[in-house]
Amino acid sequence: MKILHIDSATTGAASVSREVSAAATAHFKELYPDAEVVYRDLGVEPLAHLTPTTTGAIRLPADAQDDNMKAAFPTERAVLDEFLSSDIVVIGAPMYNFTIPSQLKSWLDRLGVPGVTFSYSEAGPQGLAGGRKVVIVSSQGGEYEQGGVMEHQEQYLKDFFGFIGIDDPIFVRANKTGFGPDIRAASIAAAKEQIAAL
Repeated sequence: MKILHIDSATTGAASVSREVSAAATAHFKELYPDAEVVYRDLGVEPLAHLTPTTTGAIRLPADAQDDNMKAAFPTERAVLDEFLSSDIVVIGAPMYNFTIPSQLKSWLDRLGVPGVTFSYSEAGPQGLAGGRKVVIVSSQGGEYEQGGVMEHQEQYLKDFFGFIGIDDPIFVRANKTGFGPDIRAASIAAAKEQIAAL
């Protein structure tokens, strides 16, 4: 059993998603005491945005890669392999300017690999990365309906993971955290109660 814990907030100790994602990881570690926990902090150590070299390293077969792509391949592929080797993935995903943080997008860009996590056929796309539980800790200063006006965070994550074969990501929400300390605390408490029931 392997638990992958991803954080992406850049607000340090003030981050709601970090607090709740830590609670979610602790919950699963309690359920599975022998589980290995791997932690990746994209807020502190972000992955670079894709370049022609890293895109080629991720997507092209070895015989089509230039020397720079081949040199980049092990590091780039390690991000994907870390995900694929996990049974449970806990993702701290705050809303930044109505969508996800760019550093989280850079991580997702390493997961969308044709022939590995999805494929195309005449019948359309097929996800190949199912078989793991994905728990997304969503925090928002306001409250936005999934798929509604100005909400490009949770819907995007649902669509992305569905595309690669994970049709049932679990969303743990801490909303309205900007509405004052009492509402923030109540929202965090409610999110932790939701985690306890997983």
